Amino acid sequence: MTKHLLTASLLRCFAAMFYDSLLLFSVLFFATALAYPLTHGQVSLAFRIYLLIVWFLYFAWPWLHGGQTLGMKAWRIQLQSINTKPITWYQALLRFLMAIISIIIFGIGFFWMVIDKQKRTWHDWVSGTHIVLLPKTAQ
Repeated sequence: MTKHLLTASLLRCFAAMFYDSLLLFSVLFFATALAYPLTHGQVSLAFRIYLLIVWFLYFAWPWLHGGQTLGMKAWRIQLQSINTKPITWYQALLRFLMAIISIIIFGIGFFWMVIDKQKRTWHDWVSGTHIVLLPKTAQ
């Protein structure tokens, strides 16, 4: 797939996450507006599951089609499978769910990258992926 690339730093990953969180907020706002006529403003379990699916698709679709969300593109980082094969829906789901757990537990799953020899987060380990820094391209 690619030659040996550097692992992205935790700071760069957080910057991409911040960028993506702003975009994700907009997507969830739009998804809520679309569902409003059906929900009449009520926050049901079905509505929460709907938003969780939208949230998952915001990340999974770009991961499966090039390995980069818009935030990742802006910060020149890419999700890759450690076996050099394309990311699968299963890997994307595992990564997404474990990233939520990583955040809930005070971000420990993310900060794990600092002490890990391979610079991988918990969700990288579980999903068999890693985040690499892409080289600068000539303009």
